[in-house]
Amino acid sequence: MSRYIDGFLLPIKKSGIEEYKKMAMEAGNIWKEYGALQYMETIIEDPTKAEWCATFAEYVKPADDEIIVFSFIVYESKAHRDEVNKKVMADPRVSPEAMKVKTMPFDMTKMAYNGFDVLVDL
Repeated sequence: MSRYIDGFLLPIKKSGIEEYKKMAMEAGNIWKEYGALQYMETIIEDPTKAEWCATFAEYVKPADDEIIVFSFIVYESKAHRDEVNKKVMADPRVSPEAMKVKTMPFDMTKMAYNGFDVLVDL
């Protein structure tokens, strides 16, 4: 079966990790409700510099009070992603007001996003 992935890379304020986690859990449940196969949010555990390649931190350039989150959502296909996202974006539960987010715990101008075709799936 072919899969399609939406991937996100963003710095969040260290002080906002719990708020972001709450928001991400609520959003993830909504994505899954509408058919996403998997929803995952991860925090970079080892932001040190690698000798043999660039790191996410070198691309994102987080401030001292930020940590990097790498997240992804798995779908059956790109068409399935489009169907799921259309439903999610129309759902009033994903609004900041519904999620009780006073301020976004990350700077959206520093967020990176792309959709990915799966090359290898073992």
